[in-house]
Amino acid sequence: MIRNDALPGKLTLYFRRFCYFIKNERFSKKLSYDWNKTQTRFDIINKLIKSKKFKTYLEIGCQSDVNFSKIEIEKKIGVDPQSGGTLRMTSDEFFSQNKDTFDLIFIDGLHIHEQVLKDIDNSLNVLNESGVILLHDCLPAKIWHQTIPQTHSSWNGDVWKSIVQSRTREDIDTYTIKADQGLGLILKRKNRDILVHTIDNFKDLKFEDYYKYHEKFMRLVDENKFLEII
Repeated sequence: MIRNDALPGKLTLYFRRFCYFIKNERFSKKLSYDWNKTQTRFDIINKLIKSKKFKTYLEIGCQSDVNFSKIEIEKKIGVDPQSGGTLRMTSDEFFSQNKDTFDLIFIDGLHIHEQVLKDIDNSLNVLNESGVILLHDCLPAKIWHQTIPQTHSSWNGDVWKSIVQSRTREDIDTYTIKADQGLGLILKRKNRDILVHTIDNFKDLKFEDYYKYHEKFMRLVDENKFLEII
């Protein structure tokens, strides 16, 4: 869910929150997600692996193997500059030298819109036909869970903006599974429900936009039905 490897102190978080409130956005409404009642990301990943008989798995961002250690597959590679996985490097470094391809790629690295977009593009280049990309932390429940820089101990970052932008592409089909902080689902096929928009810069989207157009933006899928669309 959240990178806590170098969590800022409480005073720093509160100061950042105050600055964000003054300079960026004042919005207090929140969404009522209870992630304790949904499947975990590793449950869904393992279900997908078993259903599709996948053999190869790549995880970007492993955070002490919280998820990586639970993945049951023939071959798996984990990339993280700090902890967990099998390779100690950034995702950019990995993709610059990687020669392998994968059936399933799980992106849970740096939770910043620009980096997530890079990870998506690089993942698409090494994704096997009929492969799947999943992304963690796509459904922040309140404004402080998605600010850049981090302003709350529970932090999703603005990964959600990457999902919105991906939904406008014709060459990929993007959804969000309602489970475990929100799991983005990207399939390498023609977009079946392209997002028509008037957005000039996706980075400038506000949490209020996300709140107002939540279902339209995120293309939500029930956690028990996601296999039906793959």
